[in-house]
Amino acid sequence: MPAIYFFEEDITYKLTHKTGIRQWVSETIKAEGYKLKELNYIFCSDSYLLQINQQYLDHDTYTDIITFDNSETERVITGDIFISIDRIRENAAKFKITEIDELHRVIIHGALHLLGYTDKTPVTKQKMTQKEDFYLNLRGFNS
Repeated sequence: MPAIYFFEEDITYKLTHKTGIRQWVSETIKAEGYKLKELNYIFCSDSYLLQINQQYLDHDTYTDIITFDNSETERVITGDIFISIDRIRENAAKFKITEIDELHRVIIHGALHLLGYTDKTPVTKQKMTQKEDFYLNLRGFNS
């Protein structure tokens, strides 16, 4: 079983398809030429993630995801990915998609950050979105 773990902070959230998600994210990491050591997904509230954003990144804004790269070895993934379920729900409604589809996009988005992809410029954001779409289409489980 891939070393991918799921936690909750400041919310109660029931993630479905954990085994499928672990395999999908693990295969994404491998396909990009990296090895997985440990990856933690922490599902939380807007207020919890805002505190992290303020404390660690000095940003006073809500966000859907914050990724911390804890890797010590090149091309070996170790990280923590915090995801606001409140933002997932709001963005799903805004984009007129299901919450689970939005969650899957954000899950893979966080993994792509650990794989070196960024979204700071229009060009890098477009490339990252293309990678998200590519890996979302490879999901081997029902959303």
